[in-house]
Amino acid sequence: MKNIFLTTLIFIGASASIFGQELYVFTEPASNMPSKSIGIRLTNEGMFNNPGFVSRTIPEVMFGFNKNVMAHAQAFLSDMDGRYRFEGASLYAKYRFLSIDEAQSHFRAAAYGRISTSKRPGFSRDINLEGDNSGWQAGLIFTQLLHKLALSATLGYADAFEKTDKVLRLNTPQPDKMLSYSLSSGYLVLPVVYKDYKEPNFNLYIEMLGKTDPGSGESYLDLAPAIQVILNSRTRIDLGYRFQATGNMTNRYLKNMYLLRAEFNFFNVLK
Repeated sequence: MKNIFLTTLIFIGASASIFGQELYVFTEPASNMPSKSIGIRLTNEGMFNNPGFVSRTIPEVMFGFNKNVMAHAQAFLSDMDGRYRFEGASLYAKYRFLSIDEAQSHFRAAAYGRISTSKRPGFSRDINLEGDNSGWQAGLIFTQLLHKLALSATLGYADAFEKTDKVLRLNTPQPDKMLSYSLSSGYLVLPVVYKDYKEPNFNLYIEMLGKTDPGSGESYLDLAPAIQVILNSRTRIDLGYRFQATGNMTNRYLKNMYLLRAEFNFFNVLK
C-alpha cells in the first residue's frame, strides 16, 4: 500500500512538471485539472487607472469531476465603488472534447461557458464577467504542448444581461456584446530534468489578451507577462501584470493591472 501511495504521488508530481507550463495566469488551458480533485484559489487584482489605486479579491473553488469536465465557482469583492464590498459571483465550466497525445506533446481542444452576476454599475466600455458585469460567455480553447513549451489560443463571445443607454460618467452607449481572444505561451524553466515530485517548478509566461466591441469596432490588445512557482505539485503561486499594448478602447478597468494568486490542490477527494 505504501508503494502504491508513493507511486501515485510521483505520477501526480510528474504530471504537474510536464503540464505545469499550461497553468496560464490570465487564461485557462484546454487541459483540465486532475480527476476527482478540488482546488482552492485566492486572487488579488490591483489596478492603477481608476484614477488612483483600487483592488479586487476573488476567492474561488474548482472541481475536477473527470478528465473531461471541470467547474469553477467564484466570488468577487472590491473597493472600486468607494468601499470594499461583495460585488457578485460567477460559475464557469469547461468540457474537453478532443485529446491527441504523443510522447512529450499533446493537443487539447475544449469548450467553455460562464454565467455571472454583478452589482456594479456600468462604468466601462469593456465587458468583464469576473466582477464588473452580469452576463454569459461561451467559447473555445485550443492548447498545444511541445515538451517544455505550451501554446494556447482562446476565442469567446460575451453578452451582458443589463443593457444600459450610456456608460456612467460618459455619454456613450454601454456595449452589450463583446468578442474576446487570447494567445498564451508558457515555458517550463525548472526543473531541467524531473527527479522527484517535491521539486519546485518554475514557469515563465507571456500572454496576449484582446477584445473587440462588434457594435462600435473599438478594440484593445494587452500584453501580460507572468511568473509561476509550483511547490510539492500541490501549491501554486502566480504573479503577473497586464498592460495595454494597442487599441482604441480607452475607458476600461482591466489595464495596468497586477495579479497575485495562491492556489492549493487536493487530489482524489471527490467520489
